[in-house]
Amino acid sequence: MEVLEFRVPVENNKTLFVWNIDPSHSEAQINDQLFDVFSAFGPLYLLKVSPNPPLHPPGCSALIKFYSAGHASTAQRLTDGHKMFQNSQLKVRLSSNQTPHFLYGSSRPLSHACCLELANHCLGFNGWTSDIITLKELTNEEGEEGGVRRRRLKFGCLLQLSFPQHRRMTRGGAVLEDSFTWTGPDVLLQKRRRLQKSVREAALVEAFSSVLLVLLGEGKVMVELKQTSDQFGPDQTEGVIQVNELPADKDEAEDEELILTVS
Repeated sequence: MEVLEFRVPVENNKTLFVWNIDPSHSEAQINDQLFDVFSAFGPLYLLKVSPNPPLHPPGCSALIKFYSAGHASTAQRLTDGHKMFQNSQLKVRLSSNQTPHFLYGSSRPLSHACCLELANHCLGFNGWTSDIITLKELTNEEGEEGGVRRRRLKFGCLLQLSFPQHRRMTRGGAVLEDSFTWTGPDVLLQKRRRLQKSVREAALVEAFSSVLLVLLGEGKVMVELKQTSDQFGPDQTEGVIQVNELPADKDEAEDEELILTVS
C-alpha cells in the first residue's frame, strides 16, 4: 500500500536516471519512446531527455520522476539491462541523491494540469467531479499611476470536489487579482476571462491538496481526505487563498535540473 498526495514528488526513491540511450533518434522521438515504456508502470510527473555532455560518447540520458515510489522501483527492476526500443541495453538506476530534510512534507502543490492528469490516471475520467459553488467579482477598480490609467480586478471562487464511488467530498477556494493598463473594453474582457479561468483552476488545486490517493495494488485505489480544521461555507470566498499574481504559464517541470548520482 502507498499513499499519494497531490504535491510535487521530491523523494529520491521516486526518481530514475536512464542512460546509455542510443543517438540514432531525435530527442523528441526518444522522449516519446521513453514515455511509452515508463508510463506503463504508473503516472509520470516528469520526463526530461538531455544529450550527453561534450567529451562523452554520443547519446542521451533521461530523468524520470514518478508519483509513486513503488512504480519507480518496479520500472527500474524491469527495464534495467533491457534493450526496450534500441539495440543496446538501457541502464536504469534509482537516484541516490539524499533528499534534503527540509523538503520532506513541504513540496509545493501540483499544477492544475498535473492534478487532472494524476486524478484521471488513478481514478478514471468518471471517478471525480468538480462543481463551482460561487464565482464572484470582488474588485473592479480604475485608477491612475504616473499618468497612466490602470484597472484592478479581483475574483474569488469556491468549488466542491467529489468522488462519488468513494463517498468523499471536499472544497477548495482561491482569490486572485490582476492589475493592468487600461487600453479599452477588449482588454478588460480578455483579462476578466483569464482571471476567471485562473481562479477556478487555483480553487481546484486547493481542493486536491486535501486529497490522498491510497494505492492498494492490482490497480485498486481508495480516496481519503486529510483531516483539517478549515471548513468552507457556501458564502466564504474572499481571503481563502490570496495570490497576488496569476500563475505562470510556463511548465513547472522545466525548472528541474538533470543532476543526479545513482546507485
